[in-house]
Amino acid sequence: MRIFNNTNIPKSYKRSAIAIGNFDGIHKGHQKVFKKTIKFAKKNQIKFGVLTFVPLPLMFFNKKIKNYRLTSEIQKLKLLKRYGVDFTVNIKFNKNFSRIYAEKFIKKVIYKKINPRLLSVSNNFRFGFKRKGNINLLKKFSKKYHYLLLNTKAFKYDKKIVSSTRIRKCLQNGKIYLANKLLSRTWFVDGFVEKGKKIGRKLGYRTCNIRIKNYILPKSGIYRVKISIGTNKKIFNGIAYLGDRPTFRGKNIFLEVNIFGVKKNLYKKRIKVYFQKFIRADKKFKSSAELVKQMNKDVISVKKGLKVKLVL
Repeated sequence: MRIFNNTNIPKSYKRSAIAIGNFDGIHKGHQKVFKKTIKFAKKNQIKFGVLTFVPLPLMFFNKKIKNYRLTSEIQKLKLLKRYGVDFTVNIKFNKNFSRIYAEKFIKKVIYKKINPRLLSVSNNFRFGFKRKGNINLLKKFSKKYHYLLLNTKAFKYDKKIVSSTRIRKCLQNGKIYLANKLLSRTWFVDGFVEKGKKIGRKLGYRTCNIRIKNYILPKSGIYRVKISIGTNKKIFNGIAYLGDRPTFRGKNIFLEVNIFGVKKNLYKKRIKVYFQKFIRADKKFKSSAELVKQMNKDVISVKKGLKVKLVL
């Protein structure tokens, strides 16, 4: 997959089938848009490209939002490639770009820079200054700027629209199974193992500590997880805690992972943590002994579901 970090794409990539959107998570709704666009591209023997934005517009307008994304930029690009995208155009979303009126975006960016044969968007796509651009505006200018418009109706699951917002809410409410269902894969975060206060080791459970930076924060508590370490393809079982350690008056939120059967030091190693099931909510315990007693119960609960497969 070819990646362009501006809109100055070669002539050979113009007159392609282009899907536009943020595509955070590449969930089932996004996959429906891709599937329809690919079908057109193959039928007409043209390339399939994606026009997307970096950073996500909402994160640009709200600088205080840190934990929001379902996927990192690297993950997003890997998923785009997996779903058959030939090339990606990353538009830098900055102050100047945010002030472009919708009509001007269609003329200056879509027509003059990208010049697609097909433009593919979901029903609820909004663009341009103050998000005034919509599907009707794209239809209005389609003949003038020589593109066909493919408008895909929103994908629904349990009679509700599948969206990145819905999946974020699922994770925040501990509904991991539903979030994974809507994504069509097991949601994960990755990061480098940091030095911790070695509290887990003192309690009998050695853990890898990861600071979740840009990812959405799931509900605080205990999870059944699977883990991969570095480039090793082997998948390990484990239990994870996400929270600020209220029993020890912690202030920062960390992801602490106990990997079953792994005792070696993984400091500075990059690991992926796949969330399979929410076990229980975070809780402040009266003593370390009471916490350890509960941790032993949590491990028993987690080990009952070790045979549940990982969906990559």
